[in-house]
Amino acid sequence: MDKNEKVSVNMNIGTLSQIDLLVDQGFYSNRSDFINQAVRESLNQKQDRINAEKEKHDKGNFIWFLGVYRLQYTELIQIKENKSPAEGKVLGVHYSTSTKEDDQFHKKRISGYGMLYIDERLDSLVMETISDINVKGKVLCSKTIKERYGL
Repeated sequence: MDKNEKVSVNMNIGTLSQIDLLVDQGFYSNRSDFINQAVRESLNQKQDRINAEKEKHDKGNFIWFLGVYRLQYTELIQIKENKSPAEGKVLGVHYSTSTKEDDQFHKKRISGYGMLYIDERLDSLVMETISDINVKGKVLCSKTIKERYGL
């Protein structure tokens, strides 16, 4: 599973020529190297905003992720048994939450940014334990799950 995604950007000639100059002088190996570094620096500057968004989802009936998330059988069983889902299923960041109101069984909502993977063998358990799936990015799952959750 490739974790890289190709992105196209439009730049004016003046900006691109400055990047090319820095590449030619050896500061960056190529245009992509420059752009990746600029994006990382921008994300670092906005890290407090990203952290605030994570904290916002720390309350409620959510499984929230940022990065690559693989829904696990054991996690769905824990949801079904009214337990808090296990951590550590994400290449990136994963936050799953439960509240005192979760003492009675409530279906969880999956929300996040990146890529969600759901093995088709989990379809019936997913439909039993997950009320909603909202992902900005890719969802790799069966046709049944795509139809059920409008993906």
